[in-house]
Amino acid sequence: MTDHDERRLRQRAATGDPDALDDLIALAVERGDLNELRRLSDAGNSDAAAHLIELAGERGDLSELRHLSAQGHSDATAVLIETAAEQNNLTELRRLAAAGNSDATEVLAELTDDD
Repeated sequence: MTDHDERRLRQRAATGDPDALDDLIALAVERGDLNELRRLSDAGNSDAAAHLIELAGERGDLSELRHLSAQGHSDATAVLIETAAEQNNLTELRRLAAAGNSDATEVLAELTDDD
């Protein structure tokens, strides 16, 4: 895709063209462009948020997942817990548990069980 084509796609998406927005998200996913997905997610696009959560989880990016979780994306919270557990990041799990997340509390208990 040329720069000109991408600019036109952005313009169409900005005017509310849902097909252009879908194409813009697909392009960002293809490129692994977290910044573009973050921009679209922050603007309220749930599809962009879902892709951002998936990519952040695949990359083990706790910071991005933490940001999305704080914005109220429950899927991001679930992936954050899963990723923290995979990384054996007890600090992150303790933070989530202290904030009242029962799933994090359960995972933390499993990881620290001394049986």
